[in-house]
Amino acid sequence: MKSVLRSAICTTLTFSLRSLNPISHYNFRIPLPRYGAVLAAKPSHFASMADGDGGSDAPLSSSLHVLEQQFEKFRHQLDDSGTIRERIRNVAFEIESATRRMHSNLLLIHQSRPVPEVLEKAKGQFGVLKELYSKLAEIIRECPGQYYRYHGDWRSETQTVVSLLAFMHWLETESLLLHEEAEEKLGLNPSEFGLDIEDYLTGICFMSNDLPRYVVNQVTAGDYDCPRKVLKFLTDLHASFRMLNLRNDFLRKKFDGMKYDLRRVEEVYYDVKIRGLAKNGNSTAGEQQNGKGS
Repeated sequence: MKSVLRSAICTTLTFSLRSLNPISHYNFRIPLPRYGAVLAAKPSHFASMADGDGGSDAPLSSSLHVLEQQFEKFRHQLDDSGTIRERIRNVAFEIESATRRMHSNLLLIHQSRPVPEVLEKAKGQFGVLKELYSKLAEIIRECPGQYYRYHGDWRSETQTVVSLLAFMHWLETESLLLHEEAEEKLGLNPSEFGLDIEDYLTGICFMSNDLPRYVVNQVTAGDYDCPRKVLKFLTDLHASFRMLNLRNDFLRKKFDGMKYDLRRVEEVYYDVKIRGLAKNGNSTAGEQQNGKGS
């Protein structure tokens, strides 16, 4: 009787536990691929990756050959460009040396030395400059169409040359040196190797910087009519520059400086006029010119 009761209790507890956890009595197994099958699948898998992504060795070698050819061509071009630039810089250095000698001769004008004497010494460098610019033109002819590629290597020297030529021209004629006249003085051919317009304009702005000092020294020497002449010239030059649509670059900054040169000359002129010295200026200037001529 006890055994029957015990078995009944065990059966009841078993069914109770199964009702609380109904999936525990099922044997779920997740099917996994066999390790051998995975190893067998690897070679074909990697082969497909190599065919799709890596490609063969032939395309790699051909593309590398194309790159080598391109950069070898670049290397030759850069070497040739460096050689040309070095030759241009050597000529530009000689132009700078000739310009310094010309400028040192022109400085004598501020010491009230006779104008013809000063100009004669400064003009001694004209032949040197023509020869040097002829060398530059020959170098640029070797690389047609590359003028502005190397233009920066002689730009500043040319601007200084133009300023000195323009100042000397004004001392002789009291007028502005024109662009064509500057090219002629340097022996330049516009169709092959001309004078850049911005270099010309910048050189003219540099020239205006020398005029206020020249006016002061001339008034000190007794030439009271000089401020009137320079004032008229700078006024006309400044008005002509205002016709240009200049950007915010180096040339615009130099042009802005011209108005300060004009203002300084105006102050000297008004001071001379207020003191009543301008009336005697014509006679004084005439006497000086006669003395120079004699």
